[in-house]
Amino acid sequence: MPRRDLPTPQEALRILSEKRTRPQRRPPPPLGRALNKALREFDARFGQGSGALEARWREVVGAEIAKRTEPVKLTRGRNGGPSSLEIRVAGPAAAIIQHQAHEILARVNLFLGAEAVQKLRIVQGPLQKKHEPAAKSRRRLPPLDAAEEAGLAKDLADAPEGPLKTALLALGRGVLRQRRAID
Repeated sequence: MPRRDLPTPQEALRILSEKRTRPQRRPPPPLGRALNKALREFDARFGQGSGALEARWREVVGAEIAKRTEPVKLTRGRNGGPSSLEIRVAGPAAAIIQHQAHEILARVNLFLGAEAVQKLRIVQGPLQKKHEPAAKSRRRLPPLDAAEEAGLAKDLADAPEGPLKTALLALGRGVLRQRRAID
């Protein structure tokens, strides 16, 4: 095959003006952008569903109720009928939860909107999600007295000023507090 020379700039312009080219194909917009509008419309029409309630159950009903219960499903009433929330309760706690039903309904309606749920259906059974205990609050140890603070400052008097000395002071205070708490 014989080698072909490149066209001159004038020939390139002539070739390009004679040939019709298609516009460059654009990729479709991201699916998330199209779905956001539809999801906002559904959320405005139907409100938050059981997924939002399940995700924030502990905040909605409180820690004590949340460790014994979990939401199962939210059923909307037909033709404007009463909607109900089904919750699963761990074992014998069902009697306690039954007495707190009005409080639970009030809290759920505060989260989902006024009169979103009218009935509470309690089902006994093992909880699917294991309850994670709340973080224990650490008890603060009392501060050092003046004699211990002076002794610590005297021990670190030769250390140069700066972040190292500050860190050593904090470490010394912690060790002395722990030692006093153990004794």
